Amino acid sequence: MRKFGQLALWTLIFAVVPFVASAEEAAAAAAAGGNWGPALGAGLAIGLAALGCSIGQGMTASNTTSGIARNPSAAPAMFVNYILGMVLIESIAIYGLVIAFMLVGKV
Repeated sequence: MRKFGQLALWTLIFAVVPFVASAEEAAAAAAAGGNWGPALGAGLAIGLAALGCSIGQGMTASNTTSGIARNPSAAPAMFVNYILGMVLIESIAIYGLVIAFMLVGKV
């Protein structure tokens, strides 16, 4: 439990310190009319898309490998479905990238 408490404390410190360090800069930007919402949205769009796609691709690769190991004669049919699934999963990351670029254009 002690290690978890230390990990939580250091995580909190490393998560909060950059915001404190840039507080004056953010206040000056807010006073000048700066809008950080689209920038935050762009970061979240590409970050969450990449996170979801990496989990999906890992599960797809794992299950396909497991299926081919259990039934090697079905490998050609599984490979086609595997490649198609990977392409569709990767398109989600590309959509996230396009949304991020659109939001960065508004900053």
